[in-house]
Amino acid sequence: MDRDASRRIVIAHSPDSDDAFMFYGMATQKVRSSLLSFHHVLEDIESLNRAALEGRYEMTAISYHAYPFVADKYVLTSAGSSVGDGYGPIVVARHPYAPEELKGKRIGIPGARTTSYLALKLFQPDFQPQFMGFDKVLEAVQQGGVDAGLIIHEGQVSFDRLGVNRVVDLGRWWKESYGLPLPLGANAVLRSLDSALQKECCRVLKESIEYALEHREEALSYAMQFARGLDSALTEKFVGMYVNHYTLEASPEVKEAAAKMIEMGYQAGLIPHRVTVEFV
Repeated sequence: MDRDASRRIVIAHSPDSDDAFMFYGMATQKVRSSLLSFHHVLEDIESLNRAALEGRYEMTAISYHAYPFVADKYVLTSAGSSVGDGYGPIVVARHPYAPEELKGKRIGIPGARTTSYLALKLFQPDFQPQFMGFDKVLEAVQQGGVDAGLIIHEGQVSFDRLGVNRVVDLGRWWKESYGLPLPLGANAVLRSLDSALQKECCRVLKESIEYALEHREEALSYAMQFARGLDSALTEKFVGMYVNHYTLEASPEVKEAAAKMIEMGYQAGLIPHRVTVEFV
């Protein structure tokens, strides 16, 4: 098929170094499709979660926590998950709290549909959430606007340079409690897309991830522009945490963990209805 006649797909994802690494092959057109052309839109994850409620983009990154709220519109792609295996979002504070001391505290939260928020609510149901942009949480902690903050993205590897204390790593807690990795972010395609186009989206995304892993140095160089001040060593560490074998293909452990977490959210009254986690 002539590329000019190919179906245009808007694909939305976060402007983060791990997503940039993942989508490097697609964004630079080193990985292509004869059926589809891709237009990239960059927004923070909570904005993408909200946009998914209305089915705005044909293909989009979402939080696993958001999936039950958009499962009528989207199905997850088997490639493209960000998974913490014994590590994940971190609660930090100016003072060295014990984890149990988070009860009743004001905690800065980077979005009501983020998986980090769901995990924290499962860990400690009783706290006062203060919702704000993910990039405002550390500042709020440092300035005393909140008692603690829930850190996602690159802050997970740089917080200890900024004079705050780790209270709990939710990925470590999840692994120690349930013996499973913690699925955080996923990619999804509209259910209304033809099945062949859904599969093509997934294929191209997987090949883009494979290309980045096989051309690590050039993909990391590209990702550095989205690293929010991290040096190359920390960027490589962060990317390695969230673009790995789980990202290439959602393993049975990832699927089990996602189903367990969403069911626990339902049982806790955080998710309004049961859903089956579906992948294409």
